[in-house]
Amino acid sequence: MNSGDIGFILICAALVFLMTPGLAFFYGGLERRKNILNTMMMVICVLGLASLLWFAVGYSLSFSGEGRFVGNIDKLFFKDVSLTTGFKTDSTIPEGLFAGFQMMFALITVAIITGSVAGRMRFSAIFLFIAAWSIVVYYPMAHMVWGGGFLEEIGSIDFAGGNVVHISSGISGLVLAVVLGKRRGYNKLEYRPHNIPFIVLGTGLLWFGWFGFNAGSALAANSLAVHALLTTHASAATGMLSWMLLEKLIIGKPTVVGASTGAIVGLVAITPGAGFVPLWSALLIGALVSPFCYYFIGVIKRKLELDDALDAFGCHGVGGIFGGIMTGVFAEKSIGGVDGLLYGGMDLFIAQVISIVVTLVFAGVATYLIISLIKLFMPIRVSEKEEIQGLDLMEHDETAYPTFLGMDN
Repeated sequence: MNSGDIGFILICAALVFLMTPGLAFFYGGLERRKNILNTMMMVICVLGLASLLWFAVGYSLSFSGEGRFVGNIDKLFFKDVSLTTGFKTDSTIPEGLFAGFQMMFALITVAIITGSVAGRMRFSAIFLFIAAWSIVVYYPMAHMVWGGGFLEEIGSIDFAGGNVVHISSGISGLVLAVVLGKRRGYNKLEYRPHNIPFIVLGTGLLWFGWFGFNAGSALAANSLAVHALLTTHASAATGMLSWMLLEKLIIGKPTVVGASTGAIVGLVAITPGAGFVPLWSALLIGALVSPFCYYFIGVIKRKLELDDALDAFGCHGVGGIFGGIMTGVFAEKSIGGVDGLLYGGMDLFIAQVISIVVTLVFAGVATYLIISLIKLFMPIRVSEKEEIQGLDLMEHDETAYPTFLGMDN
């Protein structure tokens, strides 16, 4: 055990935890005022629900055993999870800390999904969905990518969660939104973010937490962690500037919401390759991911009439797919032990593409089956009247702005 590494990962775990409240502010600011509390509640409830599930079954199913697709139940409720010895023989942090650090990833992943269905899904239905999705999708994904399972076997790499966190949650949010149906007045009413300062606050908290997310995935206070921190920041910075430039060229003015969104997609795109690609390529990844996400959100989403309310798939799904592919292109052996396509590593590139397709199909199909099953037992969508009145009042009997007297349809 190494006390420096232990201290570093303790801090990183706290940083990743902070990302979930940060996402609540980001999503809450994007939604309409009558739905802000419901939007934030769908995010922060995972701090309780997903944490208890991780203690009970999540860690064991994700990182215990040698199955190809899911772990076993040997470590339910953290049974035999050591506080003095490592998860692996060469680990310098105790297994308990590793399990706690990984728990924070499970929280933010399910929280991302909720952005797709903001403004129209019953809280009881999303609460049940989060529990089922964590067990059916997230824990097997974590095992397949990081626990010695199928996707690790074929040679794919994912430093901090491109497949596990972003692509899986993005496609699941999109499927959930399609099954749920479009919001009242979609493409007729104009949906404007009601609190842009909240978006800035959420962006800052997410960016700050992402340093723990990516640098902490080195699992030690070493040069790889430093490299991951630098690539993370570089991609976020160029992602922000690239989005601002797009807005200037297309609509004539850069926006605060756009700048914040660009930073987020830059962070998403570098996540799978933060500890595998060189710094110069991180600058390129951030600069190029914004046009892809911008085009999907501004053109493809509108043409297909996909009511992904807060663009969970447009940012996390598209950004994660782009980042995973770019990792297969730019990965350099001297950094992370494997070469990408640019350095002759065709096998890695193919493995990256396969892993992305598997993630999309597995998470998408599983999401459809889970929500279809839930629909058999309860309504998953609020009524039109409840949607008009706002989910803060109708689902939680609370209002964020009690002095507001106007209608917000």
